[in-house]
Amino acid sequence: MFLMFVCCALSSLSDLSHVFSSVSRDLNFIDHTSDLGWKESDRFQPIVVDPGTYLARRSQIFQATEKRTTPDAFKLFTGSPWVTLSRPFLEFCIFGWDNLPRTLLMYFTNVKLSQEGYFHSVICNAPEFKNTTVNGDLRYMIWDNPPKMEPLFLNTSVYDMMAESGAAFARQFEANNPVLDLIDKKILRRGRNRAAPGAWCSGRGSWWVDPCSQWGDVDILKPGPQAKKLEASVSSLLDDWTSQTNQCQ
Repeated sequence: MFLMFVCCALSSLSDLSHVFSSVSRDLNFIDHTSDLGWKESDRFQPIVVDPGTYLARRSQIFQATEKRTTPDAFKLFTGSPWVTLSRPFLEFCIFGWDNLPRTLLMYFTNVKLSQEGYFHSVICNAPEFKNTTVNGDLRYMIWDNPPKMEPLFLNTSVYDMMAESGAAFARQFEANNPVLDLIDKKILRRGRNRAAPGAWCSGRGSWWVDPCSQWGDVDILKPGPQAKKLEASVSSLLDDWTSQTNQCQ
């Protein structure tokens, strides 16, 4: 049986825009840690010639033929591949005016699942950006114990916890799982095959006409009840960031 794994938004665009309008645009939401644990020998030391091949075959037994020592020229970090990055930091990664992003890119070219370490290592080794890291990925996930390669599938049994979590997104779901319809109906308030409505929708809606088929001022925001939960969640993350107890450690 073929399964499609999907990620889902738990906040509308209006909710996201409303909450993040009061957040500094220089911040980067990126779950990270320097405690590599088993990943040091399993992820960072093996030399993978083509990480794409590894991704295609990761359900099978796969081993690299050579290993390298952990570098000491920079410190390695790992974490969630789901990141929300600022424009200044991305410009730094692209232009790399101190050559750090390019150096790390060369190293991570041969690391399996490099998306779980590249941005994390760049930002925490860059003095001008390491203090902009908010340690969280804004996602609701449930992991097995001990955690496996992917989080558990979410379904209707965890809907209430998921909706109250204040997360902006959630994963992972099986395609067409009934919980996705619950999220559409109760959180996003979107009809089938329609966009999540916002104050910009100016049409007169009905069961056969999408109110968002016509729009007015796209800058008008009308946050819903979920915005308060997201705001509380982001505020908690920012409290940790302000205390500087959870940055690049």
